[in-house]
Amino acid sequence: MAHDFVDIRKLDNFYQTSSFFPMPVVLISTISESGQTNLGPYSLCFPYIVAGEHSMMLGTRDNSNTSLALLRTGVCAINFIPDKPRFMKACVTLGFPGETTEEKMANSPFTLVPSQREEDQRQPGVAYPELVREAVQVFECTWNDAYSPQTDSDSMENHFVLRIDKIVMKSKWRDAILGGRRFPRLPVDYGFRDNAFFWFTRARRPYKLPIPKSKAVSMDAVLFAAQRIEPDIDWQEEACAKLIRVPRVFMSRVIRECVEVAKEEGLTEITPEFLDRIRDKRNSERDG
Repeated sequence: MAHDFVDIRKLDNFYQTSSFFPMPVVLISTISESGQTNLGPYSLCFPYIVAGEHSMMLGTRDNSNTSLALLRTGVCAINFIPDKPRFMKACVTLGFPGETTEEKMANSPFTLVPSQREEDQRQPGVAYPELVREAVQVFECTWNDAYSPQTDSDSMENHFVLRIDKIVMKSKWRDAILGGRRFPRLPVDYGFRDNAFFWFTRARRPYKLPIPKSKAVSMDAVLFAAQRIEPDIDWQEEACAKLIRVPRVFMSRVIRECVEVAKEEGLTEITPEFLDRIRDKRNSERDG
């Protein structure tokens, strides 16, 4: 047939047995019953709630050290390690099931440093797991127990919604993300295949593509939307021009946020300098 597609059997762990599916490689740090930090490598860890209550979804075996620790303590850290062969080799070793935390961590090449979280007054006395010093960035998380772990007795899986309480990263990468320049080299995992090997690949240097001019919003459209949202606040043309690259689906929300800040400051006109100040303030808050 012209399309040349053929069927492949859909098996359990389909993402690695029946497909090519690129995934992240992260180390989840939790606290074992002995109080020692446990590191578990995971690839089934993805953004879940991206606006408001920022959260990740983590899929685990129901009897893994990580899963049991999360159920007991409710806290963890997601460590994004750089792509280095010795780190990937360590992840394969750390991921071997059936070993205790003490057995796994005895030969770990990773350096552990204290959590950067302050004590949560809602959970006084809770100990937080240590962080991986070699990580590019770390999400310090709390299990959102409003979502019970979705346990499937047949597949023996737990799925945790992890609220991101704090993001920390190395200063050079914070500067890069704010400047939109460099990217860290993070590993990509294709999973356990061939019944013998874990497969990884390196991402090439990222490249950027501009939003097509045909998709950009006109200044008139920005001004029209702004006047509908708040007719008592004027927008200078140069200010409207700064928003023409914002996708239409987000335009109203961006305008409302700008209008709210303007009202708080008692302003009746939005200038390009005002928008620059909002951007700089947000960047400084992210720095903090």
